[in-house]
Amino acid sequence: MTIVLSAEGISKRFGGLHALAGVTFTVEEGEILGLIGPNGAGKTTLFNVLNAVHRPDAGRIVFRDRDTAGLRPYDMARLGMARTHQIVRPLNDLTVRENVMVGACFGRRNLGLQGARARSEEVLERVGLLSRADQPASTLNVAQKKRLELARALAADPDLLLLDEVLAGLNPAEISVMLETIRLVRDGGVTIVIIEHLMQALMNVSDRVLVLDYGRQIAEGTPAEVVKDPAVIEAYLGDPKLAAGLVRRS
Repeated sequence: MTIVLSAEGISKRFGGLHALAGVTFTVEEGEILGLIGPNGAGKTTLFNVLNAVHRPDAGRIVFRDRDTAGLRPYDMARLGMARTHQIVRPLNDLTVRENVMVGACFGRRNLGLQGARARSEEVLERVGLLSRADQPASTLNVAQKKRLELARALAADPDLLLLDEVLAGLNPAEISVMLETIRLVRDGGVTIVIIEHLMQALMNVSDRVLVLDYGRQIAEGTPAEVVKDPAVIEAYLGDPKLAAGLVRRS
């Protein structure tokens, strides 16, 4: 199996806070890797290090066979890494289509306006927002803004997509639709790493799961393996019986 991303011994401090401490993992081409842990475990910090918002204090990241030391977020986008953010911030003065065009213009293919417009049509149809393409982004509801955030990332034509709590704030029906969209994105050739607090959803969409606690990696494995891990149950999942019920493949 081809390794898309490799992180070796990643550490990051903010003053006296050790946000990440020696985190090591790989992401294989075509998989969905879930990332879980309590609030403050370092999950979003790890995303920020992976896509070069923060530089690690120690460790090495290799993306698509390239050491990313010294690169910036726009370099990572050009290389084929895109992400969504926990708090969605669409460009409210632009239309839905124009928001997605921004992602296409600054993504891996560096498209011009004509190419970006064509790419936006394709991606908006993929996430179910094409009928709203000419609306101001500010008029969308929460679920639609989540899909717009996903569309803007996909427009960059990534090999690897980092999803930060893309299900937060959605109702059960919206979660079901988003999970199906995520699976279709993966089936379309995009490798995914996803942070999520909705355990039932994450365990059933992920191929493997990585668990952080206070910046340290405490477990890694299949969802079935992770929910049985005593360290994970103690740190995050709580009741072993409830934890075991989280994994129900459809």
